[in-house]
Formats: sequence, C-alpha cells, structure tokens
Amino acid sequence: MAATRKKNTAVRRILVAGAGLATVGALVAAMPAGAAQDRADSASYGHGHGKGHGKDWGRMVDVQLLSFNDLHGNLEPPAGSSGQVVRNKADGTTEKIDAGGVEYLATHLRDARKGNRYSITAGAGDLIGASPLLSGLFHDEPTIGALNKLGLDVTSVGNHEFDEGAKELARMQNGGCHPTAGCFVPGKKFKGADFPYLAANVTNEKTGKPMLDPYFIWEKNGVRIGFIGVTLEGTPNIVTAEGVKGLKFGDEVETINKYAKVLERKGVKSIVALVHEGGMPASASVNYDCDSPGAGDGISGPITEIAKNVTPQVDALVTGHTHQAYVCNIPDPSGKPRLVTSASSYGKVFTDTTLTYDRRTKDIVRTAVASANKVVTRDVPKAPDLTKLIDDWKALAAPVANRPQGYIAADINGRGSSAYEKPLGDVIADAQLEGLAPADKGGAQLALMNPGGIRADLVHKASGAEGDGVVTYGEAFTVQPFTNMMNVVDLSGANVIAALKQQVSGANLNSIKILQVSKGLTYKLDMTKTGADRVVDGTIKLNGEAIDPGKTYRVAMNEFLAGGGDGFPALATGTNKLVGASDLDLFNAYLAAHSSATAPLAVPAADRITVVQ
Repeated sequence: MAATRKKNTAVRRILVAGAGLATVGALVAAMPAGAAQDRADSASYGHGHGKGHGKDWGRMVDVQLLSFNDLHGNLEPPAGSSGQVVRNKADGTTEKIDAGGVEYLATHLRDARKGNRYSITAGAGDLIGASPLLSGLFHDEPTIGALNKLGLDVTSVGNHEFDEGAKELARMQNGGCHPTAGCFVPGKKFKGADFPYLAANVTNEKTGKPMLDPYFIWEKNGVRIGFIGVTLEGTPNIVTAEGVKGLKFGDEVETINKYAKVLERKGVKSIVALVHEGGMPASASVNYDCDSPGAGDGISGPITEIAKNVTPQVDALVTGHTHQAYVCNIPDPSGKPRLVTSASSYGKVFTDTTLTYDRRTKDIVRTAVASANKVVTRDVPKAPDLTKLIDDWKALAAPVANRPQGYIAADINGRGSSAYEKPLGDVIADAQLEGLAPADKGGAQLALMNPGGIRADLVHKASGAEGDGVVTYGEAFTVQPFTNMMNVVDLSGANVIAALKQQVSGANLNSIKILQVSKGLTYKLDMTKTGADRVVDGTIKLNGEAIDPGKTYRVAMNEFLAGGGDGFPALATGTNKLVGASDLDLFNAYLAAHSSATAPLAVPAADRITVVQ
C-alpha cells in the first residue's frame, strides 16, 4: 500500500506501509536558497568518484543523503561546551568551534543541497525529548515545526521520542492540540510532522503490530531508496515505565533484516537503516578518520555488533544515541565494508553522504560511497524562516522563561563535563537531598542522580539579556527538562552498595553510568580494575561512617531511577515510598536559597568520588 499527502514535480516521496498500518505521506522539502556555502569540515570517506554530487549519467546517479541525530529540541544555539565541537587541524592540534542552532543548520543544509538533483534528508532519532524550555514548554511542537522547515524527509524514533508516551508521539506524527494543555497558538491547530517517524522494532504488546510505520520508500525519476527505522532494544531501560507502557521493543538486527526482505520483495534493493543506537569513536574530533591506517579499532560500542550482523542488503547505517560524530566503515556479514555514520548532537553537525545508485541493478555501488561530517558553524547567515519560528515561540515562552531563579559565580558544568563526578551533578544531588531531608518531606539521608538526566551546563555568561551569572527558569529547565517527580524510599545498605557497583557492571559494564551523589556520600572508584570491583569495597561512607549492609537508609532519587532505570535494579528494591516535588522545583528552590546577586553560587569542588585511573 502506498500513499502520499502532497506532491510536486521536483520530488516524489512515497511512504509504504504494511496492510493495516497507519500511513502518513511526506511533504516535499522546501529548498530556499541558503546564503553562504558550508565549508567541508571533515575529510571524505569511501572510494570511487564520490564527489560527483548531483550527477546523473543515465545508468549511475548520485543521491545525496544529508543526516543528523539527537537534536533534542535545541532550536537556539546550545550554550557553553554543549554548543562546541572539536576539530583536528592540519598541524596536528585541535580547535573548538561554536556550533549548532537551527537557524544555522537550515542555511547549511540548504547550501549543501544546491546542485544536487537527488537529495534526501534523514534523522536517526531523539530529535525531540529532553528539550530546552523553548521547545519543551510546548511539548516539542516548536521542534516539529522547525524540522518541517528544515526539509526532513524521514526519521527513526529514538528513546526520547517516548518520554511522554506512545499517544503523544502519535500526536507529534499526526497533529492535534495537546490533550491537557490545549492549543498553544490561539486559533491554530498543531499540524504534526510532514515526515514519517519510523519505528519498525516498536510493536503493540497486544496486537504485535508496529506502532508507527516500519519503513519508507523515497522515489524520484525511477530511483528508489528504502529506509528502515529502529530504536535501541533497550529503550525500556532508559525511559520511564509510563512512557513505554503497552509497547514491546524488538532486536535491532532481526527487525532490520526482516524489513530488508520486505523491501526486496517490493523491488527496493537500495536500503538505508536509521538506527538510534551508536558507538564511541577513538577520537572526539568531528573530522577523525576512523578508517585511516593506525586508527586502531576506530569505533567501539553497540553499533559495531549491529553493523556486523545487519544483512548485506542494507547499504548504509545512519546512527545516533551516543552523541558522537563518526564516519566509519564496518564490515557487513559478507566482509564487505559498509558506511556507518553519526552526526554528534544538538544540531552541531550534519553528515553529507553520496550514495551512487546503479539504475540497472537498482542498488547502491558501495565502492562509490563517500561521506563527511560537517560542522554547523555560526558564521553563515541565519535562515529567516527559522528565526521567525524561534521568535514567535520565544514571545509565548518569555513570561516563564525569563524569571530569575538564582546566581552562579562561574560556569558549572554538567552535560559538558567529561568527569565522572560533574560539578553540576553535585549541585543537583544536594538540591534533592536538602529538599527531601525534612521528616515531613521524606527524611532523606542521601540522594542519587543519574548523569543522563543532566542535559546541559549552567553557563555564567549566557546569550540572553538577563545579565551575567543569572540563572533563569529557562536555563534551569534546560538542565532538568524532564520534571521527574522525586521519590524517597527505604533501601538497605546492601542495596545502596549494590547500586553503586551497578554503575560499572551488569547493564552498565560497557557503558559506565556514574551516579551523582549528594554531600556526605564518598567512595573510591578504581578504573584500573574491571566490573563491579571498580567500586572499592570498604570505601563507601556516609558522613564518614561506612555504609552498613544491614542498615536501612532513606534515599532520594527521581522516579526514573526509583524504577530501576539506567541499569540500576538495586534501586527498584526500595520500599516505604514517599513522592515529593519535581526535580526541577527542588533545583530552583536550591538556587534561590543558596545564591544572590552579591553572593552567587560557587562551583563545587567535585571531590566526593576519588577516581584512580
């Protein structure tokens, strides 16, 4: 079954779905001229002609694939280190470049499309969710509007697309006003996404059918490319139980291979997988060549095993989730190199890939594939239509966003910190402990905070007009956008110890997640050891006294952690639960209580976890 909502003579996109599935057509991407030509910010990968963007030789056709991932509703340029990328220079040194912002991303994408007769723009999930206030306050309607203007053709879902549950994700796709907040713009009904969200491995537990369309077929002048979209199988472990209620998440490889066969039966032999799962490159530089001699393994992490096992019918994998930038070749099951890409996060980078399509075989010529990650620099003109979109939503958000909450003496890094113990993590954990320590608030003795829930830094010199050092509600919301309700539970000392060991073992053995701890809780982390042994026995203390395995402690944490999220089953053993205020309310209350214009909050020493490297 095939359907389209809108067409024009330049491009025709067809969404193909199985019988009984919802079908959503795709709008044609608006392609207004950008201003300045985007610089080539990283080297080209692959072999063959590769650089012949836009060429159509009759039999061989160059198809441009532009892709990005993990935007997380960052419409405005991300602040501080969250808005920077690292790039290798010719002399062997590195440089940091301010990057991101959809006004600039639009210009770069539109510039990149110039001269390309065949151009597709795709996403790899987490385009919404965990968003700054400008988008999050309006349940990400502003970001969907921006993605429509960016000319997005198709995207996979990511774990954060499920932050507000399946019904809200369906509203993002199909439109309609929010069920409780209503229509945010008087007289205007939210129209939804002009592009299909793909969720091939997300099925209804009762019916077994995909909750959204599993694949999409793009077509122009007889050139047909299929896209299969999946999110990581472990999504239920990193999303609240309510967000994934009634859904089942299948194996990524099995799902992709299944729908590759479906596409083949429909005569589609050129296939791209959009996978919201990723890896860690050996270098953080955006233009790191992980295929170069001497680069070592190049990339590690879950995506490597996925790529090695996905059927050779798939010609390329566009990935995300880890917020890293890479363009690598990983052998498919037949041993043939296959492109795997990721474009960092927050709209700071996009990937420009040339897929050479053979009209005779209807397949991609792998040896002629070339790809490069490009930085979304801020030295190009802003796209006026995106500026207007931002200004319109900012006007609606201003009464809430600009309210001062507190003051800081310098940057307090959270998301942008590479340390296991993050200064902003200490502030957040202390805020949770202080707010929930009173007996009538839960009687908390310690607090634990998941690092993934810290979405930004607190930047001393922000771009707004509030003045240096002022923390506004909008900035605090950007740090803590989930507004998770806080829980205080009884945990045995044995389970407190077990939870700390689960930071580096079990589900987190290969993706370490170090909890941020409140004042008074200290321990040693020895990274020269392996697994649970990295948390050194006998060093875990609360206010100088060793945690007693047989004693009961009152522990504060957000509802996500209290449900065992992020691979911490020991935390789900809590009893005698008290539900407190939201994490954001406690954070703002702490800022108000501990800072003023004349006595701003200092940067914490971050000395609670002693790390041995």
